[in-house]
Amino acid sequence: MEINTVGVIGLGYIGLPTAAILASKGVKVVGVDVKPSTVEAVNRGEVPFVEPDLAREVAGAVQQGTLRATDTPEPADAFIVAVPTPFQGDHEPDLSCIEEAAKALAPQLRGGELLVLESTSPPGATRAMAEWVLEARPDLSLDGADGRPQIHVAHCPERVLPGRVMIELVTNDRIVGGLTSEAARLAKDLYAVFCQGKILLTDAVTAEMAKLVENSYRDVNIAFANELSLIADKVGVDVWELIRLANHHPRVNILQPGPGVGGHCIAVDPWFLVDAAPEQARLVRTAREVNDSKPQWVVDKAVAAVEGIEAPTIAALGLAFKADIDDLRESPARRIVAELADRLPQAQILAVEPHVRELPEDLAGRGNVVLKDLDQIWGADVTIVLVDHSDFRTALAGDAIRRTSVIDTRGVLA
Repeated sequence: MEINTVGVIGLGYIGLPTAAILASKGVKVVGVDVKPSTVEAVNRGEVPFVEPDLAREVAGAVQQGTLRATDTPEPADAFIVAVPTPFQGDHEPDLSCIEEAAKALAPQLRGGELLVLESTSPPGATRAMAEWVLEARPDLSLDGADGRPQIHVAHCPERVLPGRVMIELVTNDRIVGGLTSEAARLAKDLYAVFCQGKILLTDAVTAEMAKLVENSYRDVNIAFANELSLIADKVGVDVWELIRLANHHPRVNILQPGPGVGGHCIAVDPWFLVDAAPEQARLVRTAREVNDSKPQWVVDKAVAAVEGIEAPTIAALGLAFKADIDDLRESPARRIVAELADRLPQAQILAVEPHVRELPEDLAGRGNVVLKDLDQIWGADVTIVLVDHSDFRTALAGDAIRRTSVIDTRGVLA
């Protein structure tokens, strides 16, 4: 099967880089997104978020005519679905975006197409996507039964790090799981267009689980570091020195603690495992609870630090979920600022986030939170380091910050 055209459904932090890198290899790519501002930005050759090297790839592909964006799927040889998969209620997976994408692209199918789900998903989501397509198009099938045209459905989870997406899309190994072996093979051929790493074939459910297991492994190890920071604080030990010393053991590699865990993967994916096997995923659940509780601990520390000050000023350095990006999804820093604003209505919260131009709606709606530049916060009563942006590390190397009360959740001053 020759793939000359690809539709990418969802032009977010994964979909747009994937679309751009395919287009840079000469594949005709039509990106689809429900946000008009995203569609307009891409068609201008612009990128609506921060990711190193992505702007150059998008601009080049648009100029060459291999990439354009629209709000409705069009016929293509293959489709990549990269839409959000958040959780809802008591951390149950929300697959509504996948369902909407499946039903939107179904009318464009002629038979013979490859459909790849890239969204991080709970076990069974790829088959659910296929079933939603077939409900809308009962004239199609997964196996060619009764002479109906066949479609090929596979799962290929993204495995990239924000800030390094354009590098890791090319260099990282990929796992491809098909609902059929033919679907897996076809998906491998598609990703081989740009992937220089190994492309490992399996079934769809195993591929889904692999991504969840990778992020749960990280979450459990981060939870150990975060819990260690609580213990060290309780007994009066510098956790940064403690970890540095412990890591001199040849078989110990403790991660760095922080104010919690954020992002679209590690803060979400382990809950999909818990939902799939709640009685068995006890360690995974506990790790999630430890990491989810860390922001509240930071808030309590800040509240205690300004006790007795009638109208305190608190500087919060960072809103993103990790350093040097603008991604605020599931950010513990964002949650901490919101909670502080509610707990201390008499306080003024000076939020510093160099990678965004305006506060997100949930913070802008709180009258005591304002966005400030780094050089405007040195008179604060308390400064909380929530994200270790490079700009912060450089600025905090001076003496000005040390003249204030500092809660350093990232070890910048260690």
